[in-house]
Amino acid sequence: MLNLQINNWSALDNKAQQALLTRPKLRSKADLAAQVAAIIDTVQQQGDEALRFYCQKFDGISINNFALAEAVQQQRLALLSPDAKAAIELAYANIRSFHAAQQPEDIKLETSPGVVCELKYAAFDSVGLYIPGGSAPLPSTVLMLGVPAQLSGCNRVVLVTPPGQPQATDIAPEIIYAAKLCGISEIYTVGGAQAIAALAYGTESIQKVSKIYGPGNSYVTEAKQQVSASAEGAAIDMPAGPSEVLVIADASANPAFVAADLLSQAEHGPDSQVVLVSNSEFLLSDAISQLNIQLEALPRSDIARQALANSRFILTSDLATAALVSNLYAPEHLIIQTAEDDKLLGKLSNAASIFVGAWTPESAGDYASGTNHVLPTYGYSRTHSSLGLLDFYRRYTVQTLTARGMQNIGPAIVTLANAEGLAAHANAVSLRLAALAGNAANSANPALEGN
Repeated sequence: MLNLQINNWSALDNKAQQALLTRPKLRSKADLAAQVAAIIDTVQQQGDEALRFYCQKFDGISINNFALAEAVQQQRLALLSPDAKAAIELAYANIRSFHAAQQPEDIKLETSPGVVCELKYAAFDSVGLYIPGGSAPLPSTVLMLGVPAQLSGCNRVVLVTPPGQPQATDIAPEIIYAAKLCGISEIYTVGGAQAIAALAYGTESIQKVSKIYGPGNSYVTEAKQQVSASAEGAAIDMPAGPSEVLVIADASANPAFVAADLLSQAEHGPDSQVVLVSNSEFLLSDAISQLNIQLEALPRSDIARQALANSRFILTSDLATAALVSNLYAPEHLIIQTAEDDKLLGKLSNAASIFVGAWTPESAGDYASGTNHVLPTYGYSRTHSSLGLLDFYRRYTVQTLTARGMQNIGPAIVTLANAEGLAAHANAVSLRLAALAGNAANSANPALEGN
C-alpha cells in the first residue's frame, strides 16, 4: 500500500511551498548533453553507418534498412483489428475538425496612404514527426502531429519511430494506419537522439527536414534542443519534459474518477508527476484510498508506483488558493472537478490543456476529443503553448510603398535612422525623397501619376 502524505498549504512557509511544487530532478544535464552531442556528431559524420551502430547498441537490432517499404506497411496493416481501425478513424475526424478551424488568414493593410503591409503564412516545406516507441506504441501522437501537417499542406512529411521487435519492420499497425490517414508514406524505423540527428542533418537514407515535432525521452528532448541551436540543424516544436497532471477537486468530486485521472498520467513513466489539490481533506483521503485500490489492477502498476513516489497531495483553505497553487506549478494537464468549474476556470492561466468537469478525463484529450496532446511540460506552460496548426507554418511580411507612400513616411525614416547613427539607412530613403522632389518640379509630375 502506498504511504502518501497530505500537505497543508497554509501551514507551509514560502520556501516549503516552493519545494512542494518542485518537479522530480532530471538526470545530470551536463552528462546527458555530452552523450547526445556525441551521438549527433557521429550521425553527422557517418550517416547511415552511425544509425546502424546505434540501432544495434540501443535496440538490439542488427538488420535495419530504415525505410519501411510500402509492401511491408500493407502486411502490417493486415494485422489491424476493425475496432482499432474505427477508433483511429473517429479520433482522426475529431482532431482534423478542431485543427481545420485554426487555418490562418493572410493580412493586407494600408498603414498609411501609399504604404501597404502584408502578413503571409507559408507551410514548412519538410517536417519530421518523432513518434516514441518504448513500452507502448503511440498512434495517437501520429494523429496529433500528422493531422496539422496534412492540413497545412507541408510538401514532405517524414515519420520516424524506434524499430520494432524482434524485427525492425515490426511496427505497430496502428501507427501505420494513422500515418496513412494523414497522408504519410515516408516512414523510417529509427529512434532516439540518432533519429533527431538524422532528421536535422540528413543521412544517405533520410533527407533532412526544416522542423522536428514530437515528444520523446530525455535523450530525444536534449537532441531536439541541440539541433535547434545549430544553424545547419532544424527548428523544433517546443521544449518538453516528463508528462504531468494537476487535478483540482472539491468535496463534490468523485474520488474514484480523481484517482483514475492521476493514475492515467502516472503510468506514462517513472519520472511522471501527479498533483492533487483540494479544499477537502476527505476528498484527498478518499482519492488516496482509491489510488491504492485501482493501482493493483493496472498492468503498468510498477511504473505508476514509481511515479507516485513523486506525487503531491495538497490541502488548501479554498478553491481560489487551489487555483493559485496550479498557476504556480503551471501543469501540462490540468483537470477541474468541482462544483464551481466555470468560476474557477477564469482564475487559471498557466496550463497547457485544461479538462473541465467530471466527464472530461485527460484521456479524452490524449486520444479523441480533438485538441492536441503535444504539450509543453516541466513548467514550460508559463511561456509556451500547446501544439496547433500554426506551428506548421512560418510567417513572413511583405511591404509595398508607392511614391506617395515614400513621401508620407520617408522623412520619419530618415529622422529615426539618423538618431540611431545609421547613415546608410537614412541615405537609402533620402535619395528617393530627393528624386521625388525633383520630379515634383516638373509640371507633368510623372512619378506621382496614378499613385
